[in-house]
Amino acid sequence: MSTERPSSPLPSDPMEGVDESTWMDVIQKMDEVYTRLIDDEVELEKKNAELEQSQQFIFSVLTSMSDVLVVCDANGLIEQANAALCELAGKPEEQLRGQTLYTLLADAQSQELARAAMEKADAPRAGEGIELNLLDRTGQSVSVDANCTPRIGDKGRRVGTVWVGRPTAELKRAYHEMRAAHEALKRTQQQLLHSEKMASLGQLVAGVAHELNNPISFVLGNVHALRKYSDRLQAYMAAMHAGLPEAELDAMRKKLRIEHLLADLPSLIEGTLEGAQRTADIVHGLKRFSAMDSEERKPVNLVDVIERAVHWVQKGLSTPIDVQWAGGEPCTVMGSAGQLQQVMMNLLQNGFDAVGQHAAPRIWVGIGQADGMARVVLRDNGPGIPPEHLLRIFDPFFTTKPVGKGTGLGLSISYGIVEQHGGRLSARNAEDGGAEFVLELPLA
Repeated sequence: MSTERPSSPLPSDPMEGVDESTWMDVIQKMDEVYTRLIDDEVELEKKNAELEQSQQFIFSVLTSMSDVLVVCDANGLIEQANAALCELAGKPEEQLRGQTLYTLLADAQSQELARAAMEKADAPRAGEGIELNLLDRTGQSVSVDANCTPRIGDKGRRVGTVWVGRPTAELKRAYHEMRAAHEALKRTQQQLLHSEKMASLGQLVAGVAHELNNPISFVLGNVHALRKYSDRLQAYMAAMHAGLPEAELDAMRKKLRIEHLLADLPSLIEGTLEGAQRTADIVHGLKRFSAMDSEERKPVNLVDVIERAVHWVQKGLSTPIDVQWAGGEPCTVMGSAGQLQQVMMNLLQNGFDAVGQHAAPRIWVGIGQADGMARVVLRDNGPGIPPEHLLRIFDPFFTTKPVGKGTGLGLSISYGIVEQHGGRLSARNAEDGGAEFVLELPLA
């Protein structure tokens, strides 16, 4: 742009009635107008540069978009399409311009949905989501999660529609893969939980055998007595059916002690039933503990859970350990009784292992309620937890036991179970010595 100002010479022959000062004013005004024209031209070039830069920015954004974008007029004719749509459809933008949007759709249902969205008078300014099927370059249908937004003109009227869509095939495939991985992880977690539970169950075999021995021995003794009584009754009944004299029957009745036998039968039968029921209860308890737990949450009395855990873990010990547990009022939480019992058994077994070398081993178990939470505290008089292990004690496979004595999964799985129940499990060293575990669960 040339900014050289043209010369403005004074006229050689001044006009009649016009003096030199008037011509100077005219020249000054011409200079001002010229300067203003120069400034306006500079400002215009600046605006053109900014506009070109904005257009390049918008073009670069549209080109780099991975989502497809189509701009249509009020009649559904394509005015602009970005590079992602051109690549999907296999056509350049010049070829797409002027065509209707419906030529890009793969089926009649998608065309009806698109037509209804573009003809809707009260379309939301934020747009609405529609699932459409587009035709790709090979003629195959591609599912697209599209958003239809009205394009408003300078007079506030709808002048067209903007479509932005994202192909959902990859998203759906990724979702299905993620869901399958999640299900596999859940199955693995359940199997791991069950395996750890069976490992704990294996430690109870000796105690369970002793527990079953008493009622089974009682039942066997009663059955042997019932067999002898049955033989005597059969002999006496045979003599009665043979028609022996009354004197012989009386002598036989005294010899076989029939009156004593008949008086003893009710207690024998009652004792046998009691022993059988006791055996059934023990087997039922083992089955309930070893069974795979469902995810259903039910009201559970923590006091009963702790009592069963103390009973079972003590039965598996070769040397009895004093457990200070007083029980108390029912304390109900929502959860799985089997999983919570496994947590308590893991904590108790961990405490029993810690006090095994103590001269007078002892475990304290207490339960309380506060601020809508049930709080169980388990403390032992063992050596406590080394400070360097406190931060790792709930890590999977972390154990300080010798090889073959522990898997390092008990406390980790217990921590996970408590978290699933919406609670907290923490460990620390008690002020009076020994380790202390605190279990907190929301009250039902």
